[in-house]
Amino acid sequence: MDAQLDEKALESTLAESLDDLTPDSKTVSDDEFAEVVGGALEAVGGTLLFKMCVENGGEGQHVAAACVGDGGNRQFLLLTLPTSGGALKVETAARSTNPVAGIAAAYAGLMDAFKAAA
Repeated sequence: MDAQLDEKALESTLAESLDDLTPDSKTVSDDEFAEVVGGALEAVGGTLLFKMCVENGGEGQHVAAACVGDGGNRQFLLLTLPTSGGALKVETAARSTNPVAGIAAAYAGLMDAFKAAA
């Protein structure tokens, strides 16, 4: 990935790779979400940090945090998909208003500390 790739271009690249990956079913299982996220991250060389299912605004939602790049070029992504189905939303954590977005960088920092200590 080009280190100069801006946030909007990154979101756009991921969105284009998702067209064939979105589940057709009405209810999206954790496994289906993991498959969609895995395919999306593979397209941009990203790494999954964590995924969870949360309630946001009264609606169940699958949420995954990921990172692309490393060091000073690392960017954090948030991928969300309603449990009731629909389109996968991809945004950079910096641009996201989802409360989970703030956890992504902290989680990555914690994993970096664990790796250094090991």
